Amino acid sequence: MQKGQITRAAIIEQALDTAARVGFEQLSLATLAADTSMSKSGLYAHFKSKEALQQAVLGLALERFSDIVVRPAMRQPRGSRRLQALFDGYLLWLGGSVTKGRCLFMALGQEYRDRPGAIRDMVVQSMKDWHSAIARVVADAIEEGDLSAAQDPRQFAFEMIGIGMAFQQSFKLLGRQDAETMACRAFEGLLRRAELALPAGL
Repeated sequence: MQKGQITRAAIIEQALDTAARVGFEQLSLATLAADTSMSKSGLYAHFKSKEALQQAVLGLALERFSDIVVRPAMRQPRGSRRLQALFDGYLLWLGGSVTKGRCLFMALGQEYRDRPGAIRDMVVQSMKDWHSAIARVVADAIEEGDLSAAQDPRQFAFEMIGIGMAFQQSFKLLGRQDAETMACRAFEGLLRRAELALPAGL
């Protein structure tokens, strides 16, 4: 890797940390210049605009999400073990050190929901990909006989992501010490219903 590529990678790394701390919209070349002790002109040599910087940061966040959540789960056998690993990685992502307890994708989903453009397109696609990844793992679990054939993979993905959203709010905003326990209990209930094809609430 050439020196310019190393510098660019270091800038994006710092920008991801800054975005987790101050928010995505507050991420700017001026803020990043102060955090990296670089001049704005030096940063402009790597990123011609704020949007270009944001796209690079979002791209890195997607790579990290895959490294922490998706790839470790895919190393597990097909079925319930892989699905459980996917959920465990999801909680690790939501409450871990990479995001400082602040999921960029959830925050951006609110921030950019009514703002068309390249960033919104990336966020929408990433969320669709995440729903699809969960649904595929659920479909595999059904094929393996771990879950009922009556289970709708898309519904399972919807509810699993809902548990993650509730966990993130309880953990970060409400400061509940039992947030992880509550989330795991909710997921266990979701799995049990999927195994037996029980309706929600039973």
